[in-house]
Amino acid sequence: MTNYTQSPIEPKKSNFLYQNRIFSTVNTTSPKYFLCFVPLLVLVSLEGRAQLGFCTGSSGDPIFTEDFGSGTVDGPELPPGTTTYNFTTGTPNDGDYTISSTTNYFDWQNVQDHTPGDTNGKAFIVNASFTAGEFYQRAVTGLCENTTYEFSSWLINLQSTGGCDGNNIPINVRYQIWDETDTNLLAQGDTGNIQAMTTAAWQQFALVFQTLPGQTSVILKMRNNSNGGCGNDLAIDDIVFKSCGDSVSVATDQAEDFIVTCENQGVVGATLVANPDNSIFSTHAYQWQESTDNQVWTDVPGETSNTFTTPLINSTRFYRVKVAEDPINVSNDLCNVLSDVFEINIVAIPPPPTSNGDVSVCENETATLTVDSADIYSVNWYDAPTGGNLLLENNREFSPTEAGTFYAEANSSEVDCPSATRTAVTLTFNPLPQVFDSTETFCEGDTAMLSAEIDNVSYTWSTGETTRDISVNAPGEYTVTVTDSNGCSSTRTIKLDQIDAPKLDTIESEGRSIIITTQNTGDFEYSLDGSSFQDSPIFEAVTGGPYTISIRDKTNCGIVTTDYLHIFVPNFFTPNGDTSNDFLIPEGIESFNNVELSIYDRYGKLLKFGSGTNASWDGNFLGAPMPESDYWYRIKLDTLVRTGHFTLKR
Repeated sequence: MTNYTQSPIEPKKSNFLYQNRIFSTVNTTSPKYFLCFVPLLVLVSLEGRAQLGFCTGSSGDPIFTEDFGSGTVDGPELPPGTTTYNFTTGTPNDGDYTISSTTNYFDWQNVQDHTPGDTNGKAFIVNASFTAGEFYQRAVTGLCENTTYEFSSWLINLQSTGGCDGNNIPINVRYQIWDETDTNLLAQGDTGNIQAMTTAAWQQFALVFQTLPGQTSVILKMRNNSNGGCGNDLAIDDIVFKSCGDSVSVATDQAEDFIVTCENQGVVGATLVANPDNSIFSTHAYQWQESTDNQVWTDVPGETSNTFTTPLINSTRFYRVKVAEDPINVSNDLCNVLSDVFEINIVAIPPPPTSNGDVSVCENETATLTVDSADIYSVNWYDAPTGGNLLLENNREFSPTEAGTFYAEANSSEVDCPSATRTAVTLTFNPLPQVFDSTETFCEGDTAMLSAEIDNVSYTWSTGETTRDISVNAPGEYTVTVTDSNGCSSTRTIKLDQIDAPKLDTIESEGRSIIITTQNTGDFEYSLDGSSFQDSPIFEAVTGGPYTISIRDKTNCGIVTTDYLHIFVPNFFTPNGDTSNDFLIPEGIESFNNVELSIYDRYGKLLKFGSGTNASWDGNFLGAPMPESDYWYRIKLDTLVRTGHFTLKR
C-alpha cells in the first residue's frame, strides 16, 4: 500500500468552496473557461488553466458520446494507445482497468453504470496505479474550428467510508484537452479530492474549451493526481462533447416573446430580434430559419443579421436563428447553437360546438344543457345567436332556471377567437299535474272512497294501489303520486278523519231538567221525541213521564236512541187551600205497576205512606197540618227507588 501524495502541480491560488452548480469565471490568459460542479468540492486553479465548469450558455446536442457499451462479458479492451494501464477481465489490481457492468470487486461498492436506460450497462473501471499519472486518452474528431465546446463525464468513487480502516485515498482526476498535434494544451481542470461515501453516487464534471483556427479535432486526456494503494478506485461513464455557445432569446422589436392572433384578424408579421447573452461568444454570425411544424426547419435566404422581418402570414409559423462565433461555422450544426423558438400562432376559427340535443324536463327539476367541443376550445353561453348577454363562461354544461333557447359558442383558449356561429339549444319546462291536498271524513264502521281527482295520468297510492280511486276503512294520511305522459309527477295528500257515532253515557233528571252525557265528543244533537232536535244535551222544564232519548251526529254518522222515564218530584208545595199546588204529586209514575210513596220529617218519622193512585201528600199528619219545613220522600216504582227532599210552604 502506498501513501497518498499531493499532486505534483501546486496551486497558485487559494482554495475556493463551491456548491450546487454555482458558477465562477476564472480569468486566465487562455480562452474562456468556467468553474461549475454539482457536488460540494474544493477546487484549485492550476498553472493558469481554467478549472472544471459547465457551459453557461446554450449547449447543443452531443456530437460525441462514449458510454462503454453493455453486456455481461467484460471488455472489450480499449484501443492501443488509449491507456497505459493493463486490461483485465478479472479483478483489477493497482494499475489495472476493466470495462464491466459490475464493480463487485474487493470491498468496493457494487454500483450500476450511469447511462440512463442501460441493461447491464458498462463503465470504465480503474484501480489507480501506485504512481500518479495519465490513465486515459483518445482523439475526438469532427469538431469545428474557432468553436467553443463542453466536455463532460460522470465519475464515481467506488470505495465506502469504512474501507481501508477509514483511511481511503480519495480519487482526484485531472481532465485535459490538447490540440490535435498534442502540443497545445487548450484546457484542463481538476476534480479535487472526492472522498468515499457511505452510498456511492455518480457525479458529473465538465470542462469548456475552444478549438483553434483550422482545428477540427482534439485529444482528451485523464490523469490520476493521486497515487494508488488502498483507495483511489473509480469508474467513469458517459463521456460527452457538445458545442457550447451563447444562450439566444428571440423577441419582437416590441419585446413580445410570441404572437397569438385569430385568423379572422387577417395577415400578420413582425420584426424579430436575436438577443445573445454574450456568455460564450465574443462575435456572432446569424442564419434565420423558418418552420411550419416546429420540426422541419429551412434557412431563410439572405437573413443573416440579428434582426429579421417576417413576411405577412395567415397561418402559424415558427422562427429561430442559428448562431455561431465564426461565419464559417454558422451553417454547420456541429458548430452552431440554436436560439429559442419564436412562434407566430395564427389560431384557426374553431367550429361551433355540437349540441347534445334539446332538453325537456319537469318544472321542479334541474335542467342541464350540454354541447361537445374539442378540449382545446372553451365554450361560452349566450342568450342570443349574435351579440346578447354572456350567461356562462368556459363550460360545456349550462343549467338555466328558466325555459328558452340558449346559444353555445366555441372559443380558443389562447386568444379571443370565437366560432363563426353559435349552437342553439332549447330548454322546455313541462308543467306538473295539478293536484290539491284535502281533509276528508268518513263514518265509523263505513268505508271511504278516496280519489286522485285527475284523469289521463298514472297513479301510485301509498297503499300500493294504482287506480284513480281507492276504498279504505281506516283513518290516516294517504298520498297518491300522479305522473303524466311527460313523466312529470305531483303528489296529492289526503288526510282522512273518522267520525265516531255518539255513545250514550248517562241520562239524569235534575228537577224538571233532563241532562244527557256521552262517552265521546262530536258534533251531536239531541231529541226527546226523535223528531225535534237541539244542540244542547240539557232539556229544561220537562214534564215527568216516559221519553225516547235520541243522540245523533249532524253529518249522519250514527244515532243512538233509548227510552227514558223522567220522574219529577216538586221541590216544594203549598197546601194552603188555594187549589194551586196544594198536593205533593210525583210526575211520571203512571206507567209503573207498583207505586209506593213514603214521607218523613227531619227525624225520620213516617208521616205518610201511599200506594197506587194514593201516592200523594196533602201536608197533613193524622188530620193535622204539618208546619213549614223540609221533608224527605222515598218513592218505589216497581223495583226503581228514588229518594229526595222537598219544602212544605204555607
